Amino acid sequence: MGRVYDLAVVGGGILGLAHAFVAARSGLRVVLIERDRVANGASIRNFGFITVTGQERGTSWQLARRTRDIWVELAARADIAVEHKGLYLAARSAEALAVIEAFLATEMGEACKLLSAEAFRAASGGLGGRDLAGALYSPHEIRVESRFAIARLTAFLIEQMGVTVLSGTAVHEVSPPRLITSRGKVEAAQVVICPGDDFTTLYPERIAAYGLTRCRLSMLRLASPGLRLPGAIMSDLGLVRYRGYGALPEARALEARLRAELPRHFDNGVHLIVAQGADDSLIVGDSHHYADVPMPFAPASAEDDILDEYVRALGGPVPKVIERWTGTYAVAADRTFLIDEPEDNVRLVIVTSGTGASTGFGIAEKVLGDLAGLNQGAMA
Repeated sequence: MGRVYDLAVVGGGILGLAHAFVAARSGLRVVLIERDRVANGASIRNFGFITVTGQERGTSWQLARRTRDIWVELAARADIAVEHKGLYLAARSAEALAVIEAFLATEMGEACKLLSAEAFRAASGGLGGRDLAGALYSPHEIRVESRFAIARLTAFLIEQMGVTVLSGTAVHEVSPPRLITSRGKVEAAQVVICPGDDFTTLYPERIAAYGLTRCRLSMLRLASPGLRLPGAIMSDLGLVRYRGYGALPEARALEARLRAELPRHFDNGVHLIVAQGADDSLIVGDSHHYADVPMPFAPASAEDDILDEYVRALGGPVPKVIERWTGTYAVAADRTFLIDEPEDNVRLVIVTSGTGASTGFGIAEKVLGDLAGLNQGAMA
């Protein structure tokens, strides 16, 4: 197509955008290639919740901290609204409180604290189910509106970072310095491929070696509850699902109790996140069902269980459901992300835990530090 690029990024979801940003920030000539006219996969079908607290201990937690810092700075530059900050995780039992206390004793609990039931109700305008025992508070999280933020970030990369974006363009073959696309040849010295849960188009044999599968999630948007939440809200089901909590020994007793009390919630993979938008509507979810090819038919019981958990954690009544959707993303049993090197100048990068918005910028710095010798640094 005429111009020669330093880096081609294949995939215009949040992980691809993160790589394009990190490269352009360092002065590289970047082309980002997205098969759809606009990104419409997992990157816009989520909470927009940049989660630090609860990420898997070690690398993932550190990448989330770095990613959150970049989001905060980038949101201001790209005119992306931060809808709210902080996390409140409502606990309903002594077992849940024990997990929170164990978490607070780790390095991951820095600046977090355990709130009494009364303090949570005061902070949330009186929310909390009848069994509320206390809550974990974290100041680290931020929330953006994904359906708008991804488009705005793409525009920012084009308008202010000089990134060329080829949308509606499929990449058929990668063989640097050439990529064969549905719009002809693109020349780039290095390539980063961020395929999401497309396991078959590029390097299928490399992807197959990791034994990936897919997760289908169900989510809802509810009408305004008539009050403004102090931050995102989760429930104690998250304490056994999120690896930063769930790997703690204290989580075993909580998991046994919750499985006995809420077996169908576990069958539907339900845990609760409630996030709020500028219009005060609530993004609520989610459920998790796993298959190589998840069918588009989400069970009504999953929605019922999500809303049941809403009542258990926040109390009632439940606001009116005004939107429903599903999404799919790649998952692996043994890792939260993968970086594969099919060729010296090519990297294949997949987030395998549904945490792309929360860890993507940190991952991009890691990948491009290795591939292109770029150093982590402040915003340019």
